[in-house]
Amino acid sequence: MMSEPGEEALFSLTDKLAFVKPSERQFSLLEKYFIKQLEDGQGECFLELGIGDGQPPGLSESDLQASVETIQRLAKELNLNLVHLRDRCAGATSSNLSAPNNLACKNKQTTPDGKSQAADQMVYSKSGPYPTSESVTKNGDTATSSETKSSKKWQKNRTKNASQSSPQTVSNSTSPVGFSLSPTQPDDPVISNGYVVREYLLRKEVPSDDFVDVRVAVVGNVDAGKSTLLGVLTHGELDNGRGLARLRLLRHKHEAETGRTSSVSNDILGFNSSGQVVNKPTHGQLDWSTICKSASKVVTFIDLAGHERYLKTTIFGMTGHSPDYAMFMVGANAGVIGMAKEHLGLALALNIPVFVVVTKIDMCPPNVLQETMSLLFRILKSPGCRKIPILISSTDDVICSATNFSSERMCPVFSVSNVTGENLDLLKMFLNLLIPRSQPRLSEPAHFQVDEIFSVPGVGNVVSGTCLSGIIRLNDTLLLGPDPMGQFNLVPIRGIHRKRMPVTYVRGGQTASFALKKLKRSQLRKGIVLVSPELHPRACVEFTAEVLILHHPTTISVGYQAMVHAGPIRQTATILAFDRLEHLRTGDKDVVRFRFIRYPEYLYSGLRLIFREGKTKAVGTVKETFPINELIQPVIRNRLLRKFQRDQQPSGAVTTSSTSAQSDAKSAVPVSSGTESASVVITNLSSAPSASDSVADSLNKPAYSKQRKHFRRRKENPTKGATSAESTQPSNPGPSSHISPTS
Repeated sequence: MMSEPGEEALFSLTDKLAFVKPSERQFSLLEKYFIKQLEDGQGECFLELGIGDGQPPGLSESDLQASVETIQRLAKELNLNLVHLRDRCAGATSSNLSAPNNLACKNKQTTPDGKSQAADQMVYSKSGPYPTSESVTKNGDTATSSETKSSKKWQKNRTKNASQSSPQTVSNSTSPVGFSLSPTQPDDPVISNGYVVREYLLRKEVPSDDFVDVRVAVVGNVDAGKSTLLGVLTHGELDNGRGLARLRLLRHKHEAETGRTSSVSNDILGFNSSGQVVNKPTHGQLDWSTICKSASKVVTFIDLAGHERYLKTTIFGMTGHSPDYAMFMVGANAGVIGMAKEHLGLALALNIPVFVVVTKIDMCPPNVLQETMSLLFRILKSPGCRKIPILISSTDDVICSATNFSSERMCPVFSVSNVTGENLDLLKMFLNLLIPRSQPRLSEPAHFQVDEIFSVPGVGNVVSGTCLSGIIRLNDTLLLGPDPMGQFNLVPIRGIHRKRMPVTYVRGGQTASFALKKLKRSQLRKGIVLVSPELHPRACVEFTAEVLILHHPTTISVGYQAMVHAGPIRQTATILAFDRLEHLRTGDKDVVRFRFIRYPEYLYSGLRLIFREGKTKAVGTVKETFPINELIQPVIRNRLLRKFQRDQQPSGAVTTSSTSAQSDAKSAVPVSSGTESASVVITNLSSAPSASDSVADSLNKPAYSKQRKHFRRRKENPTKGATSAESTQPSNPGPSSHISPTS
């Protein structure tokens, strides 16, 4: 036994026998390690028994039993739910032990690094849903005989398989993850006589008002079946093929009439500790509070628009709602067309892991489906994406892809049908195994970004968004801003809701809604933040970012304007300067200085942004921000003063008096009364615009408008409105008169 704690910790974490009868010190080290893993995964983590560093995989029957006892003791100490995922023999692929579905890859191609990946084509096995020993090769791969099959037989087998699997997908609770995914039980002699690797999912038990939240953005081209799939997943009822399922998600009347989503809508799918779906609609409606109370994990779907007209809304949903994953939808009958590539590139630019769902396989001919899959796999493996597509055909593939999905290189591909329910159970299982990517950062000051604003009768103004760091509790006082002048105001938190359920706090990585006190609607807008006073936030109008130009028809020069999307911020910015280059073209990368044209915003270093206008697309990262300088305020006030002086200059003013006043003080304002003229020096600049009620109106008018009206009125009727001294003057004034046509 090693004496030093560091060496003992290293031994305990890398040895596959670490769970076999550990000492009390080793058990405490394991306990600390899993506490850290659960904090990083927000209450979830995976565990493989029988995997060690530099050791052959697998454990004997006695060692496996001892390791299981240690894990059960650990789960009891940490208040965890232990979910058994699968058992697999060491040295063999897990396809020998799990029950694959009827959809499998056609071939296995070997890459230069020695790994095998799925080919672009796929076939169905002869044996139906579960292949026999004749259809499984030595390495566990499905036998490939698609070249000898006709399209009619392929279609017949698919229809038969769909009819066999569809009754299992209607009920949400019939496909739990907690059961053993292998058809061979642990006491089978094939497993008990060899070395076995066992995989578990550790899920922390949470109170009724808390749960693990995973956000999934649903993107894809229009008519790809995004809203329909979400309606089937969340309500547990299959679609009728004419859009029945999507009607439960659409928010507006015009969306239901056209069948196209034009706004950002949300829906949830809850799982309990054993992996069963807890969504139970009542009269076709979902009660979010009931789902959240009975669920230990909630998957929040962010349904985005697929039409090109609503691309700005889609970009805002991807940047402002901070999704953990992106579900890329492709219609099997249409393929990757329209805005599909735009949405895929958007997810890749924001470094969001992507998994693909191919829909409408029940109505697609086999040759069209094969072409769609081939094109999709080529796009995913292209140099721009550099993904490793894996066609999911069994529960074993689901576990493998979910446990390794954090690498961002793996891209699972599901093929489902919303009408027959084919492979929907595999998709639900995959969603249950997803772990939140965002780090909670609980030790940092509170930072909450606002992406939605509501006015609730009887409550007041409500802001909704994502908590990026820290913990926000009820009745806390935070800084809200920036306002149009770049200031932050203290506001108390009157109420907190998560998924329409009242709670007392919200921590980093979670979404929530806050009811704020004593605020007007004009003080709220999308893009503002709620931050702790410890951060000492300062708004900025200028910032620098490292930008990569993805596409531009010509060149980008200084003065170019485009829309900047950074988190919930959406505002036009102007390019002020480049760091190295004079112009930017497609493929160029440089540090660019921007300036917002309307409002100051709150930015921070490391924030991802998208720079877009028309066909111009660029991505980047914020490097440095420049807070609003206090010296800008006197400049603006002096400019208003000069305009005020110009508007108040009378027609018969003595030029010498105004000149002398300006020499004494720059804030001199001449005031005329009858034939006399005087100069009043204003020491307080703020009182200058409020000297008369007409001054505020005159600031918005041209400087010459009032004088020209006065001249025309005097020309038509010289005696009207004149004083007794002016009435004695002749009707045709000479050159010595104070009235000038140009005054």
